Amino acid sequence: MIELNHLTKKFGDLVAVDDLSLKVERGEFFAVLGPNAAGKTTLIRVLAGLLKPTSGTARVAGFDVQADPLEARRRLAYVPDFPFLYDKLTPWEFLRFTGHIFQMSETRIQEASRALVPRFHLEPFISRPIEGLSHGTRQRVAIVSALLHDPEVLVIDEPMVGLDPQHARVVKDVLKERTRGGVTVFLSTHQLGVAEEMADRIGIMLRGRLVAIGTREQLRRQAGAKGALEDVFLALTADTNGDPTVE
Repeated sequence: MIELNHLTKKFGDLVAVDDLSLKVERGEFFAVLGPNAAGKTTLIRVLAGLLKPTSGTARVAGFDVQADPLEARRRLAYVPDFPFLYDKLTPWEFLRFTGHIFQMSETRIQEASRALVPRFHLEPFISRPIEGLSHGTRQRVAIVSALLHDPEVLVIDEPMVGLDPQHARVVKDVLKERTRGGVTVFLSTHQLGVAEEMADRIGIMLRGRLVAIGTREQLRRQAGAKGALEDVFLALTADTNGDPTVE
């Protein structure tokens, strides 16, 4: 469902993503971890079609993100760590706007919203201007808008930022339900507990490269560590010396 082939992204002499190849299957929950400036966000932005790779390819549901951008984006939803919403709109207006971008009918927008808005406890805020909402509420609006058109691939950068424990649990439950229904989730996070609880496989990035990939047990064997994911992560990323890279 996601295929990255020798993907490289440079900013001048700076290599943010370095010859990265990866395949994520349909219905798989894949989490990418890494220290600050490992290249995670750059990788996600290339996958979402927001950045053009220097070389290599990224494919979503069989479509090249650069060669077939519209077909790829029809099948993908992207939630950044700090999503941009139109502050003067209400959440309901923003959902309708998003639905129309994806050429959803008014009936389908209504049906999807009726299922998602109560699930994310957005009813009290649905007619209020977004500019007056808290960061956590805005994050929930962004996630609902991403789910609205039933994407085949969901790409999320730090989904739990600003969420209280109740709504973090809602997000976790919904993401797992979606993967069981065949949706591929590609998630970047610094919250090791989220990756340990949710992911089928985990990739660990360091200086633009995937230095380890596998299930939690496979990563433990690679790291020679028997403890929690935190111990595995620290062992696999111990070779950090402050070289400048890009987040």
